[in-house]
Amino acid sequence: MNDWPAVTAVIPTRNRPDMLRETIGSILGQDYPGDVTCIAVFDQSDPDESFVSDTPGRRVLVTPNKRQPGIAGARNTGSLMADGELVAFCDDTDLWLPHKLRAQVAALGDGHFVTCGVELFNDRVSYPRSIPLTSVTLRDLLNKQLPTMHPSTYLMRREALVNGFGLVSEELPGGYGEDYELLLRAAKMGPIANLTEVAVRLRMHNSSYFSIVDTSATISEALRWMLDRYPEFSGAGGYAQLAGKIAFAEASLGHSSQALRWIGRTVRKRPWEPRAYLALAVTAGVPADAIVSRLQRIGRGI
Repeated sequence: MNDWPAVTAVIPTRNRPDMLRETIGSILGQDYPGDVTCIAVFDQSDPDESFVSDTPGRRVLVTPNKRQPGIAGARNTGSLMADGELVAFCDDTDLWLPHKLRAQVAALGDGHFVTCGVELFNDRVSYPRSIPLTSVTLRDLLNKQLPTMHPSTYLMRREALVNGFGLVSEELPGGYGEDYELLLRAAKMGPIANLTEVAVRLRMHNSSYFSIVDTSATISEALRWMLDRYPEFSGAGGYAQLAGKIAFAEASLGHSSQALRWIGRTVRKRPWEPRAYLALAVTAGVPADAIVSRLQRIGRGI
């Protein structure tokens, strides 16, 4: 008898067949003893039936995004199709290390959500990233965004995702920050377990559908939505991070008065917040895309 719970990995995808094939291979190649099903959700593109496989214990299914276009709707489409006890997310550019599922299921225990450490990589460099916490609370997430807790590391109980803290929000403007917002809701339900070791590789690539320069208006709107929706930020350090990002986005748009307003809010909350000074540099004439590119080269972001 196999006592390891069945896992469904949901992979939103769009026009990346080669990367998708690599991603699926890394998931099917897990040393996990339980059943693993991949659901590739084709967002704003036709499903490629060549990916379908019905190997016992290692299935691959494909489906169109049946909900709102975008990554949130795609993840929710796959999550609702899932028939395993556990649901995992993985982007179509990322790779799981072979021990990922086995180690995370062990770390999950009786909990509802678990993440893990990551390695950012491309053809030239790699950067391991992890947080030293084995349990992440709502207070931790309100005090500081933890980008290491990337969606490609998420493993959740399906019942909690669908009927507990709830599906990925499709209300967030442009879908920006939907992963962080999901973490906040999950942490309200109880602490999130975290595997401190690296178990997922995140590809640093230039084909993202989000660019902080190109989508500054969406980013500003989405983060203001989040601050309005979560008044708990008012007494937490994470407010400065979000306000600093809004300031940078507004500066990128050339909205100097709005940028200065949000820079002031950021500095009043946390004077040493670097995003405030990056936003100030943009208002003074430094190109925003130059700052973003420099940060991306060292595996960082705004």
